[in-house]
Amino acid sequence: MFDLSGMTALVTGAAGGIGSAISHALARQGARLALSGTNPSKLRSFREELNDTYGHDHVEITCDLSNTEQVERLVPATVDTLGKIDILVNNAGITRDNLAMRMKDEEWEQVIKINLEAAFRLMRAATKPMMKARFGRIITITSVVGATGNPGQMNYAAAKAGLVGMSKSLGQEIASRGVTVNCVAPGFIRTAMTDVLPDAQKDALNARIPMGRMGEGEDIGAAVAYLASKEAGYITGQTLHVNGGMAML
Repeated sequence: MFDLSGMTALVTGAAGGIGSAISHALARQGARLALSGTNPSKLRSFREELNDTYGHDHVEITCDLSNTEQVERLVPATVDTLGKIDILVNNAGITRDNLAMRMKDEEWEQVIKINLEAAFRLMRAATKPMMKARFGRIITITSVVGATGNPGQMNYAAAKAGLVGMSKSLGQEIASRGVTVNCVAPGFIRTAMTDVLPDAQKDALNARIPMGRMGEGEDIGAAVAYLASKEAGYITGQTLHVNGGMAML
């Protein structure tokens, strides 16, 4: 079940906390990956790790998602390198938190450009080869705050909510060609950033979660692997919330 052997996947933000867990989950199920990010040495090291662990001869493709020309080249480069693209995972994103009354134009623009616009460009580019192949999986990592909002994150919440609307719209356009478009919305996930929080702050966060703990990157990776599989072929336009019950939507 959930065998991805013979399938190829492009993962943005592949070497980060959640991105690396997604990449491991897809590679573990047999997919060959194009790993994208902005740090060449980090990507290279991570690619070698995946190759040593799973084989499959994964590749890395450096891309700055704030650079429109680089974004437009990313999907074609993936197809040229891997021969096709079966799975696109829009995972990369940034935060530029500030209260609305203090939010600078560039803080708004940077988050929208990287979190929303770059995802749109990659989805648009992946649509043609996937439709031609009559198979594809487009999976975008959103956030619980895209549904609930969060103080100080008007830009981030707007981008994440926009990704859901975009996915629903595209999903309706291309469902008849065997291409599904879905989202995974993490809640609080344990990462290197949350590990350094004071215990009191961690306790306060955990108190908001019925399961009493933060999620793990592997929880998100498992959700993505499922949506990428052939078994999920009748699911499109949906958001899978992975948040321990923090927001039951």
